[in-house]
Amino acid sequence: MIRSTSPSTPPSRSRRRGPLGALAAVAAAPLVLSACGTGVTADSEAGGGSGETVSVTNCGRELSFDAAPASIVGMMPSQTELLVRLGAADSLSGQAQTDVSALPDDVAEQAADVPVLSTDAPPAREDLLAASPDLVVSPTEYEFTAEQGFASIEQLKDNGAQAYVATGGCLDRRSSAEVTDVLTDIENLGKILREEDTAAELSADAEERLSGVESSLEGVDRLSVAQVFVDGNSLQAIGAGIEADIIAQAGGDNVFDPDAPEFADFFAAEISPEEIISRNPEAIVFSVSDADSEKKTRDYLEETFPDVPAVEEGRLIAVQKSDLFPGTLGNIDAVEQIAGELYPDAF
Repeated sequence: MIRSTSPSTPPSRSRRRGPLGALAAVAAAPLVLSACGTGVTADSEAGGGSGETVSVTNCGRELSFDAAPASIVGMMPSQTELLVRLGAADSLSGQAQTDVSALPDDVAEQAADVPVLSTDAPPAREDLLAASPDLVVSPTEYEFTAEQGFASIEQLKDNGAQAYVATGGCLDRRSSAEVTDVLTDIENLGKILREEDTAAELSADAEERLSGVESSLEGVDRLSVAQVFVDGNSLQAIGAGIEADIIAQAGGDNVFDPDAPEFADFFAAEISPEEIISRNPEAIVFSVSDADSEKKTRDYLEETFPDVPAVEEGRLIAVQKSDLFPGTLGNIDAVEQIAGELYPDAF
């Protein structure tokens, strides 16, 4: 039986950057993407003139910037990485939830002197406001929950800061988000930061990597995949959102239907082990935070589902949970990784 679960963060390795080795040689046309909700009203040429105002629509809110932000906080390492890769390293005034995942070595070096506002949870309201940011970039809206002691979007606004939430992390999109939402974030943040050229290069690389996976998977027989999160004896199915789209982009046929009622309000639902057994997946994808959590989850899956093809054929695929967060380049990493492990002969 499947039961809807309450919103919680489902399910960290220093990530590689760039495509899988075999994909580097794939010459494929870029994906076509329309990144909506951006606009520029300029009194000078685009690129950072003092008379330029940039406006973007984010989670139904309009954000406007008369100049590039000079004091920025990344609310998760994934957002800090994206900001650094967009050329904003010198404008970072804080980084948060730093223990959730490790920054890639080249990014970690550039962010080494950026003050740490929190380690394993969003920063407390007073700590975030003390950093005096003018822009705060977050993977989800949860990081602005006042009831949890965090600074709300309204409180930030009252203190001169604007909040940008990853497109796939907006409440009204969390269950329908797609991997390519990160390209919208790259474009929007590139405009806000006056780093349009850098953003265009970053987007082009991401599109090429996704196109490379798509090209390499042409003609393969799709394997059935169950995506789960295991916490002790609690088992959740991932059926919608960016997580499900990652499986689709990697060529997997998800055994859980994103249009099913249990995923109408949230991308995950609690299930019984019998649900996995009845759906008999050929592969199981699961998220992990470290080597210990990977071992525990792998042991649980092997002991609980010994006769399921995914276990019998050794297709248990561990993905770093930080690569599944909205608005991260890690989404592309996850697509490449899962595709490579599902169809090694295609790469």
